[in-house]
Parts: sequence; C-alpha cells; structure tokens
Amino acid sequence: MDKSKQPFRTSKRSFRRRLPPIGSGDRIDYRNMSLISRFLSEQGKILSRRANRLTLKQQRLITLAIKQARILSSLPFRNNEKQLERVESIPRTKKK
Repeated sequence: MDKSKQPFRTSKRSFRRRLPPIGSGDRIDYRNMSLISRFLSEQGKILSRRANRLTLKQQRLITLAIKQARILSSLPFRNNEKQLERVESIPRTKKK
C-alpha cells in the first residue's frame, strides 16, 4: 500500500493527566497564603491561566484573592529585592 494512500493515523502517544492545582477541599481566600503563593511569579505577578492550569472561574477567584491580599498588605504589590540590593550597594555621601 502506498504511503500517500494510507488512512490518517493519530499517533499513539500516552499522556499522563496532571492533578488539578486546586483541590476540591481548598478554599480560594485572601487568607490562604500557601495557596495564593503558588499562583504568583518570582516578581510578584499573577501567572496566566495556561501556566496555572485553572478554569476561568478559579482564575477569577485567585485574582480577586491576590488583589485583596495586596490591599490588606498581606502580599507586596511587587518583589523589589533586586532594586533594594542595588540601592544598598551605592555608598551614601554625607551632607555638609
């Protein structure tokens, strides 16, 4: 049989279904810092839905919880560690 006339075959790749990042018992709340911190990048940005593997409803709830935690000062708005290191390394001059 000619290769061009063979029926289309899908590849038989096995894939492993990943566990959902939010369990059924987890509450999405601004006080649940261990859950919220999983959905933030190192810079303090909210990760995308694709990166988090969340549903649209879960992503909206996570976003609201993160914003509430930021307003209540539980979370910083951004991570400024690099800026702080640079400022501390600059020697300060005394005013006369």
